[in-house]
Amino acid sequence: MGKLTVGALRAVLMVVLAGTVFVQALMVWTLVSGNDPEDGSLPLTPLRVITILGMVSVQVALVCVWRLVTMVRRGTVFSHAAFRYVDIVIGAIVAAALVWFAVTALNAPGQRADPGVTVIMGGVGMAILGVALFVLVLRTLLAQAVARDVEASQMQAELDEVI
Repeated sequence: MGKLTVGALRAVLMVVLAGTVFVQALMVWTLVSGNDPEDGSLPLTPLRVITILGMVSVQVALVCVWRLVTMVRRGTVFSHAAFRYVDIVIGAIVAAALVWFAVTALNAPGQRADPGVTVIMGGVGMAILGVALFVLVLRTLLAQAVARDVEASQMQAELDEVI
């Protein structure tokens, strides 16, 4: 991965992380200060708490992706240490999907006249779970690459002994 690609990815990760922290701070301030303009039509406080938790899962995934990019840059991504970060990313994506399903459940009673919105939101939740499955497939590819790397190292060591 080139320096420009790594730099661009890190810039995007920093902007998204800063944005989520900013939105979280505003939501926490609204909850703590008591300036929650709930009019009873939609439970805003639970939605804010759920959103804060969802952003935590995004932040966890961002930090792990940052660590994986660092490993790629150093050339150490094909090691067993990378699995920990990939597993955490998968867990964070699943947590984000569960948070989305909670938002869908909170929103569903207000959508009785138009249940299609709830169905679409459920579909978005399934798409988020699909991303987790996609990352799981990539984890399997990483496992195969690590196994081949270990095998190549062993063969190189045997070849060095022969020579």
